[in-house]
Amino acid sequence: MPQQLNDEILAYLEEATILELNDLVKAIEEKFDVTAAAPVAVAAAGDAGEAAGPSEVTVTLTDVGASKVKVIKAVREITGLGLVDAKGLVDKAPAPIKEKISPEEAAKIKEQLEAAGASVEVK
Repeated sequence: MPQQLNDEILAYLEEATILELNDLVKAIEEKFDVTAAAPVAVAAAGDAGEAAGPSEVTVTLTDVGASKVKVIKAVREITGLGLVDAKGLVDKAPAPIKEKISPEEAAKIKEQLEAAGASVEVK
């Protein structure tokens, strides 16, 4: 690979957001049928389920913060709700935004809501 291309790729990676990097990793995994996860040794078969963490979590909006309009827009985008319903959900904080979702999806939602200025809890 030419050094200039190498430098451009590294520059992109330095500037990319976590979501962009996550999407890139997923695309590479799918394209080349590989896994980016590091191998992990399991101490005992009984501990395997506990070590993996929950398979489903809930994202809860705990505090709206100073920028309520941004949070309402983010909630609309995340949930697909209309303006009135999204505002109602935000007004009820603390309130669950999405339930029984993967931890990966929850991490993206948390990042999106925190970028809008909200406080979020994932359980």
